[in-house]
Amino acid sequence: MYTPIKDGVEKSARAVCYTVERPPEHLSGLVHCYWELKTERVLAEDFCLHAVPDACVNILFNQIDTDIAGVTALRTKYEVLNLGRSFHYVGIELLPGVWQGNPNEIADQFVGTTYTGELPLIATSQKLAEHDFASKRETFSALVEWFIAANLVVQNPVTERILAKLDDIRTVADMASMACLSPRQLQRKLKATTGFSPHDLLKVLRIQQSFKQHYLDLYADQSHYIHSFRKVTGYTPAKYADKFDV
Repeated sequence: MYTPIKDGVEKSARAVCYTVERPPEHLSGLVHCYWELKTERVLAEDFCLHAVPDACVNILFNQIDTDIAGVTALRTKYEVLNLGRSFHYVGIELLPGVWQGNPNEIADQFVGTTYTGELPLIATSQKLAEHDFASKRETFSALVEWFIAANLVVQNPVTERILAKLDDIRTVADMASMACLSPRQLQRKLKATTGFSPHDLLKVLRIQQSFKQHYLDLYADQSHYIHSFRKVTGYTPAKYADKFDV
């Protein structure tokens, strides 16, 4: 099962709580997790979240101002998000390839304005705000089921096959073979359903894998690994491990 790392929370951060809840079994092929990120008290200075690409799409809700919500995702490069000194966010992290909503609605940066789209995000955020995180699971799941009924969240057999065989994939050719497609078919399918080219998707997935296995299993040599890691995360592997809670 694909298990991307959480976004970068500095080891020195105090009074910042990050919690993850797994979805119910019938949604586990679509949802990686439900999550919460919040301050336990007002911080002395602004907190910056170091968001790392993972090919997932997040449905995000601000629980302090429930009118603020959105659909978020990163492409192939990290983003530093200044969340301020007091915040409370929750969200749904969807697995790569399953979100089929309007791609123009996806934000790749800080979401700090009122949601004005057609999805029921504000109403859902208001419901979520009535409960502690442990009790939000039912509301999260109800929204995912609404997305499924509206064909906005769907099973993606191409990305499912890729994620299931990720440990055996080293090249785009391997990816096409695992997906049972020609390289050209893979290019079309991934662009249509994820917005990624095969090369860019592989770049992101390999960095995610590198947090869990030795880089020589994934890259030709250490120099190639460090260069790729720094382009995606902004840090060398050693400096990232020193700075962030992984």
